[in-house]
Amino acid sequence: AKVGDRGAFARGSGCFAVVISHDDEKGTTRLRLPSGGKKTVPSAVRAQIGVVAGGGRTDKPLLKAGRAYHKYAVKRNCWPKIRGVAKNPVEHPFGGGNHQHIGRPSTVSKEAPSGRKVGLIGARRTGRLRGVKKLGQDKD
Repeated sequence: AKVGDRGAFARGSGCFAVVISHDDEKGTTRLRLPSGGKKTVPSAVRAQIGVVAGGGRTDKPLLKAGRAYHKYAVKRNCWPKIRGVAKNPVEHPFGGGNHQHIGRPSTVSKEAPSGRKVGLIGARRTGRLRGVKKLGQDKD
């Protein structure tokens, strides 16, 4: 968000940012970003008018594993996600056994050695969130 940084906001396909307000005294401009957050930038920075090309890219299904492979190959090594219970016991602490089950508690201590530290690490609580959160209600 500096002058001459060659653009930093709303760069993804189909994205756009909206100018909400100008403050002439401070020389700043408020933007609403695609995430819904608001950002204050100097009024001297430049912007392009319009929407980034390629909107609706995620609407089309990938349909086959090869397309997912090439999609994530250029990003990072995060595909395919193989479950620990589907592996062998030499590869993962949850692996092995005659049925795909963990066979031990999935919570593990923070002091566990690396290699054992899989699952819910240092969990304070587990399970579903039951009930509703009490919000500050007005007292009449």
